Amino acid sequence: MKIKIRPENKNDYKVISMINDMAFGQEAEGILVEKLRRNKKYSKDLSLVACMGNEIVGHILFFPVEIKADDNTFEALALAPMSVIPELQGLGIGSQLLENGLAKAKKLGHKSVIVLGHPEFYSKFGFTPASKFKITCPFEVTDDVFMALELEKDSLKSVSGCVAYPKEYKDL
Repeated sequence: MKIKIRPENKNDYKVISMINDMAFGQEAEGILVEKLRRNKKYSKDLSLVACMGNEIVGHILFFPVEIKADDNTFEALALAPMSVIPELQGLGIGSQLLENGLAKAKKLGHKSVIVLGHPEFYSKFGFTPASKFKITCPFEVTDDVFMALELEKDSLKSVSGCVAYPKEYKDL
């Protein structure tokens, strides 16, 4: 399957919202993406779409977050949301979005990524429970679904604390 991954542009916004809504079966993720675009930390370079021909079939967004400890704050990226049109899920589009997104994040100088998601999927890309790095989630979730990935070796070695998501995530 020939997929092209590229940064989103303004003409993509409605389709991205629709794909997120379809993939998650609700409007919350589409609304989240719209709200995050209005946040000054948003980067279109970290909001990517997957295209088959001229049709957008998937989307991934990485957004800056902080990991806060009592005496330190560390920067990371949150991966959320990621979506693929339901009829095309399981064909590798999400994997291509994730691989391209992680490569782009690393190229832009980001050192780590946090995700709340399916461990069977994300572990294939090197994500491990964030608790391994003494990183906690501000929401009540099981240990296996809250994961972290070092884009740079040992970048989370001396990191600990709780992830501080921007207010837009709390509205979900």
